[in-house]
Amino acid sequence: MSALYSGNQTSAMEFLLLGFHKIKQGKSFFLIFFLTVYTMCFLGNSLILTVAMLNQSLHTPMYFFLSNLSFLDICYLSVTVPKMAADILQVQPPSISFTGCAAQMYFLISLAGAEGFLLASMALDRYIAICRPLIYSMLMNKWTCLQLASVSWTCGFLNASLHTPLTFRLSFCRSNRINHFYCDMPPLLSITCSDISINQAVIYTTGIFVGFSPFLFILASYTFILHAILSNRQTGQHHKAISTCASHLTVVVLFYCSGLFTYFRPTSSYSLEKDQLVGVLYNTLTPTLNPLIYSLRNKEVKMAMRKLIRGRTFGI
Repeated sequence: MSALYSGNQTSAMEFLLLGFHKIKQGKSFFLIFFLTVYTMCFLGNSLILTVAMLNQSLHTPMYFFLSNLSFLDICYLSVTVPKMAADILQVQPPSISFTGCAAQMYFLISLAGAEGFLLASMALDRYIAICRPLIYSMLMNKWTCLQLASVSWTCGFLNASLHTPLTFRLSFCRSNRINHFYCDMPPLLSITCSDISINQAVIYTTGIFVGFSPFLFILASYTFILHAILSNRQTGQHHKAISTCASHLTVVVLFYCSGLFTYFRPTSSYSLEKDQLVGVLYNTLTPTLNPLIYSLRNKEVKMAMRKLIRGRTFGI
């Protein structure tokens, strides 16, 4: 039974996810894609966590935040990709319970919010390291890093704790069919018969703090970093610094552009056809690319990996 009736109102007890049901061809490609992406994300981020934990030379603020980001990315992909891969194989539209839908949306929002603040913390770390190197060790100590990481995770979960109850207090009497691959705010708001003006106001209000504030902070940080790099070419380190900044900004642009497109536009403009690609990119591309962009092409990480493999192989 998919709905509970009360008078003229209908409240959904489960939802049907129509994303893959509407795709008639190429399902095997999506299955292979999701399995490949999840495997790459899990192995890449797990490798970073292991190397950063076991190698003493990587016990620095930069790799502390990278470890947090790696753990977050594994969790983020685990919220949606396994179920999406299973849904592809179903002939009928796959379903998700009301509670399961709420839980999926809660963790999506919380992890996405935490990632934004973690990226801002990493920008702060790079700013102090490049622009204020003499006081770096004093400012970015262990206690400061723990505080920044704790605030990042807390803000993400507080944001989700606000949006999830506001969304699931609504009546879904219009339909229980979600035109998407997973449960998220825009497709859910598009099928409710309740007034969503409060929801939209909260989305835009919290978006300033959770979305735009970290984004503007990151842009400001890297503006100062770029100025410092270009003003001090004698160090011989500016090429490496520019490469690091470019890598970070690549992730930031991918993450925020897809996020802004998903959440900061009228619900009436939502459609599966328009958002299909953005939804997949938002949930899979950034978590999968993070290990490659941040760490696996980093000389320090490569050296640490070689030492770890050599030590495990030869017992040194």
